[in-house]
Amino acid sequence: MRLGLSLGYWGSRPGDALPLVQEAERLGYDSVWTAEAYGSDGLTPLAWIGALTSRIKLGTGILQMPARTPANTAMTAATLDLLSGGRVLLGLGVSGPQVVEGWHGVPYGKPLTRTREYITILRAIWERKEPLDFQGEEYRIPIQGGTGLGKPLKITIHPLRPRIPIYLAAIGPKNIELAGEIADGWLPIFFAPERESAYLAPLDAGLAKRESQEPFDIAPAVNVVLGDDVAACRDALKPMLALYIGGMGARGKNFYNDLASRYGYEAAAREIQDLYLDGKKKAAAAAVPDALVDEVALCGPKERIAERLESWKTSRATTLILGTIQPEALRVMAELVL
Repeated sequence: MRLGLSLGYWGSRPGDALPLVQEAERLGYDSVWTAEAYGSDGLTPLAWIGALTSRIKLGTGILQMPARTPANTAMTAATLDLLSGGRVLLGLGVSGPQVVEGWHGVPYGKPLTRTREYITILRAIWERKEPLDFQGEEYRIPIQGGTGLGKPLKITIHPLRPRIPIYLAAIGPKNIELAGEIADGWLPIFFAPERESAYLAPLDAGLAKRESQEPFDIAPAVNVVLGDDVAACRDALKPMLALYIGGMGARGKNFYNDLASRYGYEAAAREIQDLYLDGKKKAAAAAVPDALVDEVALCGPKERIAERLESWKTSRATTLILGTIQPEALRVMAELVL
């Protein structure tokens, strides 16, 4: 099992997380991951970090596909991969309609179709066999109509790798199946190892259709809070869980709320969302069940984390991407896993 470090969204300045990343690299962590929603982008901090490290892989967790054309993402990933000596792991996701339509100003469309076409285009660009000519349902390159002057083009740089690893963030069964079929890895959020059997059927259905012979990486994010007071450690994570379950989406269209409901916390998920959307964020955080926190995160002293970690070690996860700001937590996890 490998370890990664999730930095989440960019903080007040790029240097804030650098000592943490450099410590992770020193400890033998495999990767570092950045995120984006509708604030900081996921690539600029990653380029900064890549320039100040030498070995650790650079992952986007995740880039929003509707925010960039496939060609833009292909150029950016190929450029960063060249600059970093082949360290890029490209994590992608479709995001939700609230952000796609309300922030990026593009139709939500058909997420599964968009994802399949997007990845096909990326790989065609990196392989550089011929000028890009793709006529799909979500993407038409060159576009039909317009000035009529568009023509198929080939990327002018030679990518270091013709197949940069692509990871998909997927929550629903159909998206998980698609990840197994066409991606190189899967980035599940709020993964509960004791409940992984709920994921395995769609994932295995996708893996059975997969053409690539490359190993498939299951890389869940797991938040880690180290401390003697277990309740206080849990409480440190509840506002984040409340944000996702309650506020990352609209009523009836919140993937994280749906996931909590599938875990058996339907009543709590509904209460959290009602409170959060009514502006009662502290009450929403207080409504997050302790049991849910324990299922998806590692909280407490080293001995308790070691005990809880066993279910992750026996799961099918191959990389744990840790969300923590504690250098001591990085060191404890390195001792327990690496």
